[in-house]
Amino acid sequence: MTNSEPNIQTASAESQSSESAIVDAQVEKATAVSYSEEIETVIASMAVDQKVMVGQNEAGGHLWKFKYGSVEVFVQLSGETEDDTLTVWAFVLPLPAKNEAQLMRKILEMNWLSTLESHFAIVDNKVAVISTRTIAEISAGEISRVITIVATIADDNDDLLQAEFGL
Repeated sequence: MTNSEPNIQTASAESQSSESAIVDAQVEKATAVSYSEEIETVIASMAVDQKVMVGQNEAGGHLWKFKYGSVEVFVQLSGETEDDTLTVWAFVLPLPAKNEAQLMRKILEMNWLSTLESHFAIVDNKVAVISTRTIAEISAGEISRVITIVATIADDNDDLLQAEFGL
């Protein structure tokens, strides 16, 4: 005896299983906070004057600018996929500067132990504190930490570097 009829119980269980997976995915998507929302929450808690400039490009990237202490901090999110990046930077000193060789040595030495996940770099003829990483598996705490580290190190060092090496 052959049974050409489909197993209704199995088909029904498979249908319920796939429906359940779809509902679970929709609930997860609805309750998940986007990276850009998380960044905005962090910035709102840090912005000195509560003024934040926000820009968005066609590819889904975002750029925020806010004031923290005496520096302007920039936060760029290139998109929302795991291959996209979060980059945070703040300028601390315009170039040229006096005693640039001594300045370069100082910031390289600071990169060794005092900048944590960030580092000093030269961007557009300015010394900046910068940090960048992919957003794959990034947590809310890591987003907050990277923004806080860059902002704090830049604010702690801009006046000192400008006093010693500024023109």
